[in-house]
Amino acid sequence: MKFALTAQSRQTALRDGLGTVAYRRLGKRPFDIFLALLLLPILLPVIAGLWFLVRRDGGSGFFVQPRIGRDGRVFNCYKLRTMVTDAEAALKKMCDESPELAHEWHVNQKLTVDPRITRVGRFLRATSLDELPQVFNVIKGDMSFVGPRPFLVDQEALYRNAGGESYFDMRPGITGAWQVEGRNSTTFIGRVAYDDDYHRGLSMWRDIGLIAKTAGIVCKRTGR
Repeated sequence: MKFALTAQSRQTALRDGLGTVAYRRLGKRPFDIFLALLLLPILLPVIAGLWFLVRRDGGSGFFVQPRIGRDGRVFNCYKLRTMVTDAEAALKKMCDESPELAHEWHVNQKLTVDPRITRVGRFLRATSLDELPQVFNVIKGDMSFVGPRPFLVDQEALYRNAGGESYFDMRPGITGAWQVEGRNSTTFIGRVAYDDDYHRGLSMWRDIGLIAKTAGIVCKRTGR
């Protein structure tokens, strides 16, 4: 009896392992395309309406920034703009003037209270709606719905030094493990650990679960 249970457990593990490999190699991209085409008729008018709100707040509606994707490839990542137009210069100035802010940025690669975020941007970030234009990145093949976050070009060394293999081995995602399960409670190293853990346990059911939890974050406005 004990042997039968052990054999059954091994069979289950083998089946799950093969399912994970098959989904990683053959299923994840078709899943992304199917979901993108299914959601696009709903998302297009939402994105257009939010673009109009951002434009009324001043500056351009979209924000396009080079990010690092699978195999270290650089691509243009699309977002609705949530910060002032000179955000990078403003960050440098703040870090130069405040050692505390500079340390926080160095450790976490984000600020708990970021004065660069606009009025409309605060709402977009709380609901994660600023990420919606990345559905076009998914269609183009730059990104996936679920995966590690795409990082800035000048952050590549940080991620490599932190052992973030997942960031170079798969398409980055609109949402992911640390955004859903860690969110603002995690440090930079913690975020890398969340994404690498997701990479090791990748499955379709894991993706569906994270997408469902992301929908809850949007409704509850508990985003970053």
